[in-house]
Amino acid sequence: MKIVIAPDSFKGSLSSEAAARAIQEGILRALPDAEIVLIPIADGGEGTVDSLVQATQGKKVAVTVQGPLQEPVTASYGVLGNGTTCVIEMAQASGLMLVPAAQRNPLITTTYGTGQLIKHALDQGYRDFILALGGSATNDGGAGMLQALGLQLQDAEGRELAPGGQALAQLAQIDASQWDARIQEAHFLLASDVTNPFIGPHGASAVFGPQKGATPEMVALLDQALAHWADLIEAHTGKAVHDMPGAGAAGGLGGAFQAFFPSRTRRGVDVMIELTKLVEQLDGASLVITGEGQTDGQTASGKTPMGIAQAAKLKGIPCIVLSGSLGKGIEKLYEHGVTSIHSIVNAPMSLQEAMSRTAELLAQKAEQVMLTFLAGKRKEE
Repeated sequence: MKIVIAPDSFKGSLSSEAAARAIQEGILRALPDAEIVLIPIADGGEGTVDSLVQATQGKKVAVTVQGPLQEPVTASYGVLGNGTTCVIEMAQASGLMLVPAAQRNPLITTTYGTGQLIKHALDQGYRDFILALGGSATNDGGAGMLQALGLQLQDAEGRELAPGGQALAQLAQIDASQWDARIQEAHFLLASDVTNPFIGPHGASAVFGPQKGATPEMVALLDQALAHWADLIEAHTGKAVHDMPGAGAAGGLGGAFQAFFPSRTRRGVDVMIELTKLVEQLDGASLVITGEGQTDGQTASGKTPMGIAQAAKLKGIPCIVLSGSLGKGIEKLYEHGVTSIHSIVNAPMSLQEAMSRTAELLAQKAEQVMLTFLAGKRKEE
């Protein structure tokens, strides 16, 4: 029996690869001779580089760049097995995981390091890019990334702006005389599930700012600063990112790409499904198992389990979701090909304990689900 295992990461606990191996362990306990295909998946956030490099037998390139708080960090980008496509996960250079909880402050965090990763890849000759926009610590509208690539953002006295979203309120002029001309020779695919606009009640600051450390007062300041930035972007490029869908991704980084780069956007999980050749791998499979740290109504907005389930449904293959926790709205997933959804937590326990035991609990639940599935198959026969 062929079984495809294609989970997302269990954030804070297991990478998507480690989760896939834990599920495989449980399956093999129930069915030792199973033919198992492991396809670790990410939806454009944390783990995207690792998943695509592994799936395509590519390589990773490590670079020292400026982190969200301007400290040096080591970030890696991926080169796919074709040798020409570069995958950059903005969270590697500018991610929330790089900032201790007590230091999270989107007024000052910067995407400069993401720009440095792009510049390094351009210097190596790459012109075909996939940009994963999830997991940011920033709310600077992509300004830092643009500065790293030569765009000069100046205040009324001609001084270069300080890092962070708050400083954008002081922006007076954009000087593109040093802008990296190689960007126009390249192609940029944005892997993102975020459809939020740049500003407003559904924009980058209001929706995502609080999880990056923003108070209500900070959210108001950031939204005003991004609105001013959007006005100047429109004056400079002719593109109005204010209400543009997806412009609010990664604290407005999506808007910067849409305005200044030759780019297009696709749902992150669709990019992953295509590049990992998941659909082809489903041929002949009897079951698909996916999973993530928390499953709720937001999963149906295009996260990994929904994308996997949709692909399985087209092939008529049942799809089971294993999750660290279940929230409201999971019933929406049944419309998109999910057969059943299971929490891996098997007894009352703290979040800390559950996260420390994720691999064990995931293997155990996979074994139980597989035994149930096999009993059903025998009954059908």
